[in-house]
Amino acid sequence: MDTQIADVPPPTQPPTAEQKRAARGATRPGDRIFLGLSRGSGILLLAIMAAIAGFLTYRAVLAISKDNGNFLTTFEWNTGVNPPVFGIAVLAYGTIVSSIIAMVIAVPVSVAIALFLTHYAPRRLRGPIAYVIDLLAAVPSIVYGLWGALVLVPHMSGLFGWLNDYLGWTGIFSWQGGAARSMLTVGILLAIMILPIVTNVSREVFRQVPQMHEEAALALGATRWEVIRMAVIPFGRSGVISASMLGLGRALGETMAVATVLSPDFLIHTSLLDPGGGTFAQNIASKFSEASEFGRDALIASGLVLFVITLLVNGAARAIIARRKEYSGANA
Repeated sequence: MDTQIADVPPPTQPPTAEQKRAARGATRPGDRIFLGLSRGSGILLLAIMAAIAGFLTYRAVLAISKDNGNFLTTFEWNTGVNPPVFGIAVLAYGTIVSSIIAMVIAVPVSVAIALFLTHYAPRRLRGPIAYVIDLLAAVPSIVYGLWGALVLVPHMSGLFGWLNDYLGWTGIFSWQGGAARSMLTVGILLAIMILPIVTNVSREVFRQVPQMHEEAALALGATRWEVIRMAVIPFGRSGVISASMLGLGRALGETMAVATVLSPDFLIHTSLLDPGGGTFAQNIASKFSEASEFGRDALIASGLVLFVITLLVNGAARAIIARRKEYSGANA
């Protein structure tokens, strides 16, 4: 009777030195050079960020140590008196309020445009519309500011009057007349400026939705809107949030457009239609050229607060991206 001898696998050999180097990383000279350049670039970026943070912190400490008021709560910016009195309460309020207004207006419109371009627009219209959106992203900030001051502000009176007639009882939309150089106008202008950023990122996210998901929903009898609601939006939710965070970062740091449109003062107005207010970037741009050395230190201190807020916004966007495996791999 023949017996079958089972095949015995050969004993495993210990890895060679070449295999160990391959397991650890690059082995070819070009790979090692590229790896070194990549690491050096990352380290250089961290060093630059640390240098910026250190410079801002040092100059901010010099200014805040001589501040006769509370840096966080004072409603005044007067660095030319002795002792100096300045604070960021009005600037923080104006920056946050104008950015929130911009996000409330821009995000729904941007998502709607992105969905239209990816799922509704005919092929012959997608290219021209996408080109116009990309063109909006390339317009300089000062051009937006000039357009806002010369075109948007004079034509806001009708909207302000309507809001005052129907929503003035809330106090938030009461209007006493005057030029429409208010937080609402600034928010609308910022919404126009961040719209192409949010639209382009959202469009790319929606284009990455697996075709099988949409086909499966259609096979179950879903309408086009139901496909978007059940397959497209859930898949791209984190990407849309991340795009919104990028737009928020642009709105928080916008300088020239806000400085051109807004009538600055150091009062917190209850109504969004009252002229006045201020933002971090606008205050720095308008006062830096005429400020003394100490005044510049004070402005740098306010810039440090804006720097921290921007870092927090970008960190939140990074955390949201990392929650989705589909996007975190490209950004690791």
